[in-house]
Amino acid sequence: MTPLCRRVGIDLPVIAFSHCRDVVAAVSRGGGLGVLGAASMSPDDLEQDLAWLDRECGRSPYGVDLLFPAKSAGDDPTDLLAQIPAGHQDFVAGLRTRLGIPLRRSEPGRTRLGGMPTEIDHLMTHANAYALWEVVRAHPVRLVASALGPPPAPVRAAATKLDMLVAGLVGDPRHVRHQLAAGVDVIVAQGYEAAGHTGEITSMVLVPQVVAAAGEVPVVAAGGIATGRQVVAALALGAQAVWTGSIWLATAESDLDPVVKDKIVTAAATDTAKTTSYTGKPTRQLTTAWTQAWRQPDAPAPLASPVQQLLARDAVVSSFEHQVTPVMGSAAGQAVGLVDRVRSVASVLDDLRTGMADAVGDLTALADGDASDVGGDAAARAGD
Repeated sequence: MTPLCRRVGIDLPVIAFSHCRDVVAAVSRGGGLGVLGAASMSPDDLEQDLAWLDRECGRSPYGVDLLFPAKSAGDDPTDLLAQIPAGHQDFVAGLRTRLGIPLRRSEPGRTRLGGMPTEIDHLMTHANAYALWEVVRAHPVRLVASALGPPPAPVRAAATKLDMLVAGLVGDPRHVRHQLAAGVDVIVAQGYEAAGHTGEITSMVLVPQVVAAAGEVPVVAAGGIATGRQVVAALALGAQAVWTGSIWLATAESDLDPVVKDKIVTAAATDTAKTTSYTGKPTRQLTTAWTQAWRQPDAPAPLASPVQQLLARDAVVSSFEHQVTPVMGSAAGQAVGLVDRVRSVASVLDDLRTGMADAVGDLTALADGDASDVGGDAAARAGD
């Protein structure tokens, strides 16, 4: 158990990010730390989910992930709508016709379908982030993560008084000093392989650099991690836990649409790519007809965040409402290449523990000078 694990109150160095409260609760009850991706929720929906987590997790800790964007085109939906050029509106209208996407059924900001439609439906604005934070601070959240930039000073100060740990995400070692200046308790080093908002440096290179720059502040490794052996590798690089996301998408508890779950379990690592076509921020997503269309020569450049999100969300939500399967996707990291079936959260946690034990056993054998059986059953254990 690492110092960070003891501080958080978990016995497995695994942090699990999910937009689904059932996954979060199952991981926390299983010894890890479930973190609810709340940035795309309304305050009312978040209040319901956190009250449910308070009951379901009991004494098991859980966390919440919010987005306080360092750069944003604004907060007011009317002003944001006015920033969408007519050419972009025409391009999306043409896409909807070509891909067969009808008008959406639900009102904007009201979908609870789970997965991508819920993630994109609530705009990533500062105003929304602060409204969500007011909900979070009223619950016994153990860790609050701030993505897309250091946590705002008022959030950091309030979290300290509430005994919440604050985590900041970096994709480049040069960003560590900004997180340290903001006073974060934990730094998440997110490599290129990761889903969602990710940078350009791979995890194997990024993590040790962030560990060196972070000093006494514990580091969590993120990006491409799906097996127990990778957890041990991250710990060997100096991390005190791992941040995982893609391995929970296809779990039985996940509320991801079954069509997208099937895509996850059949996807190779190369079936994901970084795109700004959903929110205006670079995110790694499953490749879909939508992402491919925005890469074509006739496509306009995606707009700034959250203007692009406002432009895209109705079409994306409608594709799920009407099951336009070529368009349906999800934020997903290259770790999907290691996910080959739908399993329960408990099964994934068990395999992580088994894989960690196998890796430690092999390393111990190497240290003792007995390499005869190291990796001997690697193929059979590749999915642990």
